[in-house]
Amino acid sequence: MQTRQKRKSWLKPLIVPAITIPCLVYFAQQSQGGRYGVEAGLVMQAELIRKAQVYEDLLTERKALEQRVKLLSDGTFERDMIDERARRALNMSNEDEITILNFPQANQE
Repeated sequence: MQTRQKRKSWLKPLIVPAITIPCLVYFAQQSQGGRYGVEAGLVMQAELIRKAQVYEDLLTERKALEQRVKLLSDGTFERDMIDERARRALNMSNEDEITILNFPQANQE
């Protein structure tokens, strides 16, 4: 009776590394420069800081507007505020008053 023995191939031990190495390279590249990688995280962090500053500016502006509305709301009328608004809306002043107009300058250098 004859027995056949298979000769060991030198390619067989390279199959798993040949598949694994490209996968590892792909995931390493994506973790560095992909859509959710380190570089994208830095860009998103910078954008978050910028948006937080815009948000703070808007909150400050809103508080100022709320304060002005509070001065004009019922029960807490400030005579000076009402007088200022009425004169500005009607574009009028008394004869004995001095009116100073402030126009924004285009170039202040």
